Amino acid sequence: MRRRELITVLGGAAASPMLWPFAAGARQPAVPVVGFLHVGSADPFAHLVAGFRQGLKETGFVEGQNVAVEFRWADGRYDRLPALAADLARRQVAVILTGGGEPSIFAVRAASATIPIVFNIGSDPVRLGIVASLGRPGGSATGVNILSVELAAKRLGLLNDLVPKDSMPKDSAFAFLVNPNFPPTETNIEQVEAAGRSIGRQFLLLKASSENEIDAAFTTIAQVRAGALLVGTDPFFTSRRAQIVASAARLGIPAMYEQREFALAGGLISYGTSLAHSYRQQGVYVGRILKGEKAGDLPVIQPTKFELVINLKTAKALGLEIPDTVLALADEVIE
Repeated sequence: MRRRELITVLGGAAASPMLWPFAAGARQPAVPVVGFLHVGSADPFAHLVAGFRQGLKETGFVEGQNVAVEFRWADGRYDRLPALAADLARRQVAVILTGGGEPSIFAVRAASATIPIVFNIGSDPVRLGIVASLGRPGGSATGVNILSVELAAKRLGLLNDLVPKDSMPKDSAFAFLVNPNFPPTETNIEQVEAAGRSIGRQFLLLKASSENEIDAAFTTIAQVRAGALLVGTDPFFTSRRAQIVASAARLGIPAMYEQREFALAGGLISYGTSLAHSYRQQGVYVGRILKGEKAGDLPVIQPTKFELVINLKTAKALGLEIPDTVLALADEVIE
């Protein structure tokens, strides 16, 4: 082959995109990077990460193949969120999924005004000023509202059906465990107290934001001989569900929880939105944003189905008879 012909052949090969990846030192296309910011810890919420990955997969993205994910966990420390959010912003991720309510959202907003956010929140995002409206969020944020705070009164009603007044010692109160560091707590308290007044229930308010404080709260519950326990909305409590459920079992106290994860861990009863399903929906939204859609154009998702889960094994251990009217409402019964 003549030199001129050889140069022509090589030049044509260099111009062919099909051959670029095989060239020495050729760059592979960069994959988008997603940030995942959560107030909890990795191990207790592994099933939520699985739901998120499923949602990504449904939109054509698989971690390690055509998308990368940077995980940041605050391990129950709300004060760590700003630094974790700032770190993700410095890495210029394409979108950030937040979990654990508004603290994570506000931390990301303080770190960046432009990175799209797909949130998971238990309070009204319109009232909090996070979105302009549910149908047309505007701005850079959208996500899922799991209505945790709004369901507090319903949980109290169910607990009241399980432990009626005439089954409790005179002047015995319900204990209400909350985390004072979780922003929606004050609203949660107001709603539960209002619901309690309507049915003539008194509450012993207990606050805990650490493992030691949870133990101290149960010591108080034992001392005052509370008739039942309502566990407030809080991602930290969900991450410490094994400790809380074991403490309630040790005292032999009926307890109502927010998420089915508590009932699966041995808790008596839970009522709330499926967290795994909501994180799958977040994964779908993250994938759609990666494909070019704007967060502000994606409606905030509100669940229409809520899970009532009853652990009959725990009920039997407590010597508690579950009313047929409550059993009939159950979506899942653990035996």
